[in-house]
Amino acid sequence: MATRARVRAPELIGKGGWLNTGDQQYTLADLRGRIVILDFWTFCCINCLHVLDELRELEEKHRDTVVIIGVHSPKFVHEAEHQAVVDAVERYQVHHPVLDDPELATWKQYAVRAWPTLVVIDPEGYIVAQHAGEGHAHAIAKLVEELEAEHEAKGTLRRGDGPYVPPEPEATDLRFPGKALVLPGSGNFLVSDSTRHQLVELEPDGETVVRRIGDGESGAGGFKEPQGLALLPDGRVVVADTVNHALRVFDPETGSVERVAGTGRQWWQGSPTSGPALEVDLSSPWDVAWWQGKVWIAMAGVHQLWTYDPEAGTVEVAAGTTQEGLVDGPAAEAWFAQPSGLAADGDRLWVADSENSALRYVSRDSSGYVVGTAVGTGLFDFGHRDGEAGQALLQHPLGVTALPDGSVAVSDTYNHALRRYDPASGEVTTLATDLREPSDAVLVGDDIVVVESARHRLTRLRLPESAVRVDAVAHRTQRAATEVAPGALRLDVVFQAPSGQKLDTRYGPSTRLIVSSTPAELLVSGDGTGTDLSRDLTLNPSVSEGVLHVSAMAASCDDDPSNEYPACHVHQQDWGVPVRLTAEGATRLPLVLAGLAD
Repeated sequence: MATRARVRAPELIGKGGWLNTGDQQYTLADLRGRIVILDFWTFCCINCLHVLDELRELEEKHRDTVVIIGVHSPKFVHEAEHQAVVDAVERYQVHHPVLDDPELATWKQYAVRAWPTLVVIDPEGYIVAQHAGEGHAHAIAKLVEELEAEHEAKGTLRRGDGPYVPPEPEATDLRFPGKALVLPGSGNFLVSDSTRHQLVELEPDGETVVRRIGDGESGAGGFKEPQGLALLPDGRVVVADTVNHALRVFDPETGSVERVAGTGRQWWQGSPTSGPALEVDLSSPWDVAWWQGKVWIAMAGVHQLWTYDPEAGTVEVAAGTTQEGLVDGPAAEAWFAQPSGLAADGDRLWVADSENSALRYVSRDSSGYVVGTAVGTGLFDFGHRDGEAGQALLQHPLGVTALPDGSVAVSDTYNHALRRYDPASGEVTTLATDLREPSDAVLVGDDIVVVESARHRLTRLRLPESAVRVDAVAHRTQRAATEVAPGALRLDVVFQAPSGQKLDTRYGPSTRLIVSSTPAELLVSGDGTGTDLSRDLTLNPSVSEGVLHVSAMAASCDDDPSNEYPACHVHQQDWGVPVRLTAEGATRLPLVLAGLAD
């Protein structure tokens, strides 16, 4: 096999300590002889959750030689709380050790620039590969097989049980529930019991279990971490079957469940964006709402809104470009960042745009659908601040609920609060605090019932007439800005096709690079779309700081001329790189999609 660069892996440091190890603390020396895969993740990030699922097969197949370690590197302040990481590890069924690194110490040591990033360390403690984004599991599996053979021959491979120790399960009727609705007629609640892969029907008291829907086994045959629920006009319920990348319909009368949209495969760039519902791939649908004669879908996995038309049996993109950020305007040009909550209210569809910490909306004018923002400014600003909407702050909201007076309740998840936005006054207030990761809320008479996800329960509150007073706090993401020089900047996206593969050029260029900036005036030149993974940018010297948005995609296929139908794979990642312009800053910005930076 080819000779690889010998770069010693830095030590693993995390102030929060280790999870899933039975309280045992580890160093890299303790793992010598094993192939170690570091997964830099943060639990708010949908792409990180995709990678967790991508790695499960590899983790099981190579359990005696490979140790996957999740290095939790927080974006939001809430994610730096140790208990929140403990909850997330159970919520997303992480079955390997996790290092809680709230101060990003290991992130900095490994010069990581994006969530998710995977780093492969060989049995002798050297870094041999780095991959950013999704779609790399096949490449890592190939590399693992090569490393097993190489180090078996050298006598440096140590087989055996890994350090993973599962936590003790807790008995609760719900486990990290996601969304809820009230069933007409009975007044019972239907709740998506996400971590148990089921729907649960509860009596109006919100506690007594009537029945469970689904076998509780994660997989294509049943629900897999279901989230959003919406009533159809005929009384059936459409379910966002999130990790199965599908929509299902549940009939409360008969108990039947059928898949109505999605193939079970995750949507990738280049896949169809409209067509027969059961033939088009979806990507982590997180919430659903019935609005203007269709089911609207918060397609969190690709930062878009889609629609499903039950009568025609079709799906199509309705808003968003797949670029991650906050851009208003015509629906086809708007940007979202992991939309996760929907609520229809007359002529508006409200959207909880979680990674933007924003409340957005879709409306319609003479030209078609348009997207606007009520609260929030973008990917890197968040907090808990009430007052005029233009300066108010949220923190990763997952749910939104239309209220009878025309205002909107926001499940402000990472602030553990229920907030209210009033379009009439333009003001944001706080309705309730001391909730634990609220992810949805439903109206029941004069009460509002909140899904307290991290307390595994529904909590009934009387809608308050006055706001709760809170101390205002504003935050920016902890990630340090990259110092770059004004003027010419060379952007290089590093991509090395996996062993045994080559770039797929059968149908034209196999790579794509999209570059933009916030603010737009940061880039004098170099923005737009192209096929070269390197580009010369010009940065405006009059702008002191901003964010470079870089989206890269590469397709590779098996390099075997005798194979008429080679297996092909898509590798993709979006970076939001905070930059600060200084005279002494770098003139080159390398971003690793797959390989090792030079």
